[in-house]
Amino acid sequence: MSLIADRLNHSLVTPALRRFGSVAVRALVVAAIAVPAGVQPLLFSAQPAQAQGVRGSALPSVADLAEQVMEAVVNISAQTTTETRNRTMPNVPGLGPDTPFGDLFEEFFNRRREGQPGQPGAPGQPPRQGENQAPGTPRQQPEQRRGQSAGSGFVIDPSGIVITNNHVIGESNDITVIFSDGRRLKAEVVGKDPKVDLAVLRVKSDTPLKSVKFGDSDKARIGDWVMAIGNPFGLGGSVSIGIVSAKNRRIESGPYDSYLQTDAAINRGNSGGPLFNMAGEVIGINTAILSPSGGSVGIGFSVPSALAMPVIDQLRQFGETRRGWLGVRIQNVDDATAEALGMGRARGALIAGIDDKGPARPAGLETGDVITHFDGKDVKESSDLPRIVAATPVGKEVDVRIMRKGKEETRKVTLGRLEDGERQQQAALGSQPNQPSAPPATTSVLGMDLTAVTDQVRRRFNLKDGVRGVVVTRVDPNSNAADKRLAAGDIILEVGQEPVATPADVSRRVDQLKKDGRRAALLQVQNAAGDVRFVAVAIN
Repeated sequence: MSLIADRLNHSLVTPALRRFGSVAVRALVVAAIAVPAGVQPLLFSAQPAQAQGVRGSALPSVADLAEQVMEAVVNISAQTTTETRNRTMPNVPGLGPDTPFGDLFEEFFNRRREGQPGQPGAPGQPPRQGENQAPGTPRQQPEQRRGQSAGSGFVIDPSGIVITNNHVIGESNDITVIFSDGRRLKAEVVGKDPKVDLAVLRVKSDTPLKSVKFGDSDKARIGDWVMAIGNPFGLGGSVSIGIVSAKNRRIESGPYDSYLQTDAAINRGNSGGPLFNMAGEVIGINTAILSPSGGSVGIGFSVPSALAMPVIDQLRQFGETRRGWLGVRIQNVDDATAEALGMGRARGALIAGIDDKGPARPAGLETGDVITHFDGKDVKESSDLPRIVAATPVGKEVDVRIMRKGKEETRKVTLGRLEDGERQQQAALGSQPNQPSAPPATTSVLGMDLTAVTDQVRRRFNLKDGVRGVVVTRVDPNSNAADKRLAAGDIILEVGQEPVATPADVSRRVDQLKKDGRRAALLQVQNAAGDVRFVAVAIN
């Protein structure tokens, strides 16, 4: 199955009649519709089905709710216009500019022509059209290529503030908001955030617009009824209903991966539309689905309002996000790592690296520390920490509780701004060299062949001066090290939270951990890209 952002197909489902007990059966008046031979009859109920054990006993109609909020839900039409170079492809049947790989073939033929005798642009020949031509010579105008997308959105302020997904508008330069009464208003982008896939638009209206309010997604419970409204397949305002199927769902879509899952039908064009609770409050923004073929299978995902609201407030106020920044790289703590660290149960976020210019280093945080609480909030898993930090105001001093070598400590950290840290990291990544294949093995430990960092190894791996540690040259494919994705070219920096410089250091430290009764050795490892992580490798 694949995760698809707003790409779905139609699916027809024939309802099946189920028996819910004698009381429910007596309440049902079932009729069969006469249909042609070979077609399965459609069964229907003349009265609401009674559901035992459900509050209210009968499933309520959502007609009043839909009527109340429908006017605030809008369709989004986003168009992108870009200029392209002149088309100069040869007249080959079946090979045109709009065919697959058309651009590739055009570039190929253009380059082949350039420099050939008798061709424009070749030595001694006239220039290509549009290049250094004499005054008055007609120029070919660049072609314009247009791309268009359609999605949904909703009004949260009568003055004209509209919310949608960032992927709905993308880099569009012409955005139109279409209302349920047919009005079409041009929109400007107030701000957008690709990390949470949100965009804030503004339209100008002569009269106040119908708007809706956000609710608290944290109060939603699994099994609560929800209603989605959007623009599926460009059909216009459409309503679907379902329940909250799951909360805090992680779909590997970004750093703040925590979605509401619903079985309310979400199809192509629903992206950016609201997910309402039964009080008419927006508790989610429909964003993606999970589907084997692109068709709706009842697994949709919405950005929860608790995650979206702080981002929207920042975009409205500043036109950009201003997230808190700690300046650490983290990884999850599994059972083997927790045992190697003497923590007992697995929890928290393990610091695998610290930015030299980030707030964590002057506060005394170190690699190997496990953050268990941040600003009074529990960090149950590593994925919790980025969301908590990002939602904390820039410049705030917070308490960070850590586990260091089996003991709890508390450090005070003054947060920086994430966007500033990202710019620094991008600049640093641009200067990192690639590293070639591993050198010959010298010593075998934990299913790995190891060698020290010598001048010869440094040249072969293009390592910077000052790099320390032990280089992995080969990994036994049947070892636990291979299961943990250690690979040739990795550099072991620490074993059991103690630095190592030679293969003998690694062997000695592993033997000591084995005598201490440890079942796994915690390795601090740097990969070829310079990223540092912790890996717990079984000793036996």
